[in-house]
Amino acid sequence: MLTLTSPIDIWAHRIPVGPKLAALAAGTAVLFALNSPAGLLPAVGVAAALIASGGRTFALTSVRMLRPLVPFILIVALWHLATDAQTEGATILLRMVTAVAAANFVTMTTRLSDMIATLQRLGRPLASVGLRPRTLAIAIALTIRFIPVMLTRMDTIRFAWRARSARKPGWRILMPLTLAALDDADQTAEALRARGGIR
Repeated sequence: MLTLTSPIDIWAHRIPVGPKLAALAAGTAVLFALNSPAGLLPAVGVAAALIASGGRTFALTSVRMLRPLVPFILIVALWHLATDAQTEGATILLRMVTAVAAANFVTMTTRLSDMIATLQRLGRPLASVGLRPRTLAIAIALTIRFIPVMLTRMDTIRFAWRARSARKPGWRILMPLTLAALDDADQTAEALRARGGIR
């Protein structure tokens, strides 16, 4: 199974998970406190500088990981154009893209095992209400790992469609993609059960 962690080692890989997650949480809070495109531009610049600091290949990979946002960007842009609320739409789009790009930067520069260990520590207080920290950490880790898997699966289905039809696939790939996701989830659940489940 693939992982979002970048094989290109950069300076951010050597920063512990805790400070990176804290900075991400603080940065996201700042993004939601800014309510204009002009106010968000410095945040966009910071996110772009962080991504560019990893070099060309790292930056291109990071940009490619933003592709799932394209449908949402189109919907938000068209809606706010139709309702004559371009400023609000630009604010939402800048905030969304910047937040996702920053989150991608953190996951690309963090080993999954370190992420699981940190999430497990952070989840310890939830044990008092019956939620097992390791279960939560594994669930989040599996979600993170499945993102690149599903992106690759989506590309495979799209290429298969184009090999058989001149029309663009569009929404038609949603059903096979959904079935593929359910199949992967079922296989993962069987693998976990075969190993004794999550302890």
